[in-house]
Amino acid sequence: MDIALDAPALTPPVSDKDHAQGPADAPLTLVEYGDYECEYCGSAYPMVRALQERFGNRLRFVFRHFPHASIHPHASIAAQAAEAAAAQGKFWQMHETLFAHQKELAGTDLIHYALRVGLEPYRVESDLASQIFARRVNEHYLSGQQSGVKRTPTFFINGRRYDGERNFEGLSAALEAAQK
Repeated sequence: MDIALDAPALTPPVSDKDHAQGPADAPLTLVEYGDYECEYCGSAYPMVRALQERFGNRLRFVFRHFPHASIHPHASIAAQAAEAAAAQGKFWQMHETLFAHQKELAGTDLIHYALRVGLEPYRVESDLASQIFARRVNEHYLSGQQSGVKRTPTFFINGRRYDGERNFEGLSAALEAAQK
């Protein structure tokens, strides 16, 4: 079975605090716990985009941070940069940029990306220096742990962990099955 019915439910459930694309009332919700420095998450990014294209308004996509700081030294600061971008209304632009530049996520790189996506760079620099968004990133991480996340990317479909193949065909089939 691709969706683990006995797995912990997504905790907390998706809310208006989450970064989401697609209608709030979509019949399908795909949540990804990801890490901007994880190569598997980088490979999943275009797959998620393809799923969004395929399912259109039937799908709401939510991204939550799950930085593996012990193996990805820049993952947490990159997640904080995404949150700093969200504070300026540009989470998804920064999200895309971070995945496009996974191997270049040091502090100066993040300020360059902030400029590229149209953010106020001094505000982002200040946000990163003060770690104002570290708590939010940590909240995502802890919610992932409560939800049984061990690796990235981990996907949830309509609140249940997806344990099948992490490829377009597997996720697409699981989404179709969840809609029935």
